[in-house]
Amino acid sequence: MNSSPDSAGPAAGRSLSRAVLRQGGARCAALCAVGTAATAAGLLLPALLGHTLDLLLARAPAARWIGGCAGVVALLALLDGCASVLSGTADAQATAWLRRHLTGHVLALGPRAAARFGAGDLVARLVGNAAQAGTAPGALAALLAALAAPVGGVVALALLDPYLAAVFLAGAPVLALLLRSFARDTSACVADYQRVQGRIAGALAEAVGGFRTIRAAGVEDRETARILAPLPELSRAGHQMWRVQGRAAARAVTVAPLLNLAVLAVAGLLLARHRLSVGEVLAASRYAALATGVGALVGQLATLARARAATGRLAEVRAEPAPGYGAGRLPPGNGRLELRAVTALRGGRTVLDRVDLTVPGGTTLAVVGRSGAGKSLLAQLAGRLTDPDAGDILLDGVLLGDLAHAELRRAVAYAFERPALPGTTIEDTIAFGPTPATPAAVRSAARRAHADDFVRRLPDGYATRTADAPRSGGESQRLGLARAFAHGGRLLILDDALSSLDTVTEHRIAQTLLTPDPSRTRLLIAHRATTAARADRVAWLDAGRVRAVATHQELWREAEYRAVFGAGPENGESACGAGMARGTDGGAEAEAGTEAC
Repeated sequence: MNSSPDSAGPAAGRSLSRAVLRQGGARCAALCAVGTAATAAGLLLPALLGHTLDLLLARAPAARWIGGCAGVVALLALLDGCASVLSGTADAQATAWLRRHLTGHVLALGPRAAARFGAGDLVARLVGNAAQAGTAPGALAALLAALAAPVGGVVALALLDPYLAAVFLAGAPVLALLLRSFARDTSACVADYQRVQGRIAGALAEAVGGFRTIRAAGVEDRETARILAPLPELSRAGHQMWRVQGRAAARAVTVAPLLNLAVLAVAGLLLARHRLSVGEVLAASRYAALATGVGALVGQLATLARARAATGRLAEVRAEPAPGYGAGRLPPGNGRLELRAVTALRGGRTVLDRVDLTVPGGTTLAVVGRSGAGKSLLAQLAGRLTDPDAGDILLDGVLLGDLAHAELRRAVAYAFERPALPGTTIEDTIAFGPTPATPAAVRSAARRAHADDFVRRLPDGYATRTADAPRSGGESQRLGLARAFAHGGRLLILDDALSSLDTVTEHRIAQTLLTPDPSRTRLLIAHRATTAARADRVAWLDAGRVRAVATHQELWREAEYRAVFGAGPENGESACGAGMARGTDGGAEAEAGTEAC
């Protein structure tokens, strides 16, 4: 499920890196300017200190120079504060852009994103990796400013005396090799660390989604062990990062002092020959320290390595092609749906195989079949939540891929078995859609979905916060249905959206839902015989193919069809009799049982 950060290709990573850097924009330019100014002030300070020391040794007036040194120190503190603010805001802006951009891309990918990466790993990428990748603009600007210090230090040494610069440059290649090795090794171990983090996040998300099953089975300890199984690998990657940084620091501690000592030794000889003053020797020691100061460079390179690895993981997500949309509009129609030789593969397996299916406009078609027959995938394809691998899908004669995004979403409404319920309040949740529904439409839809009564019993009615509203699975389904009803559309797709309702409520909603409406087509994914019985016709899916299209009563004569609903060949007729005898008062349950046959 997870892959290496570079699997999206270097080009994709570089493209995303450039986009992230552009988001820093003016702040990064300002950060570079502030950093360069701070470097210039830092380079000026040793010269001022050296000259001040010479004046003090000569007992000459030095008050102005002491004041100048104090001013430069204050300026450095101010510039450091400005750099911190600019770096933080640039990182925050880049991180926010990454999360907005990639969240939108993930939503555009739809179910394919979770299938490709896993929900937990996607969250890890969009939260943790986006924050790390967002540090790239600030780190790059800081690195450019930090590079100015060694360069400026070498130039300043050359201005004091060319021999000082020559001594330093003799050992500079060693420092360059040290930094190059550090950057390469850090990138590799950081990539491993982030990859393992993603695996842990993916396993945790799976466990959270199935926590009731885990608790019911009493296997909490086993699941905890499974989730944390990659911890040793994570530990190895983390320790490797510290070892890489430790080796770089150790080498720096070895090389840098030797270069400093060499520069000071030459400066001492030049002092003895009266080519340098005591103050200039002091300045030379400071410039040598600036020129060999790889600590700041190591820190910025480490940040950039983490940002690069994180950007690579985000580039994987971005490289997944999102479905494109046309600019077409639908002609007047009532939602005639056509699937022509539609084939869909998932996980290398053919789930739907050359499916041909027509749903006449204004009718209701139930899709039934055993588990794994492809019912839910067909529902996703019908409203273009995902695309087929082959074949065409048309709505009122127009290919779904040719429609504008807004046009398609206005035309198709969905209700699901486990609906997501976004929105601050219950009213917001029902109104949520391409165009928010009016309060009157919200209440009308809630009444049609038989949700109005329980919503009014909530503490604040329709103004109750959705997250705080106690509700059962069936009540959640009714809110999802109300949202679908509130937004109209010419095609309504219900993916087992009545499964958690009690029999009476299901029957009442079905009566509302299936009231003749020639302006709207309804596609029902049915797992209950009662639901299939209420449809105009039934499409029977078997092994990814449409085995038959007929009424439920006609198909019920087939033993294999009855077996889809758990009714064996010997009790098909008795099931009908039991349904009709379920009640003698003409109530909803008796009627529902009769219609199942």
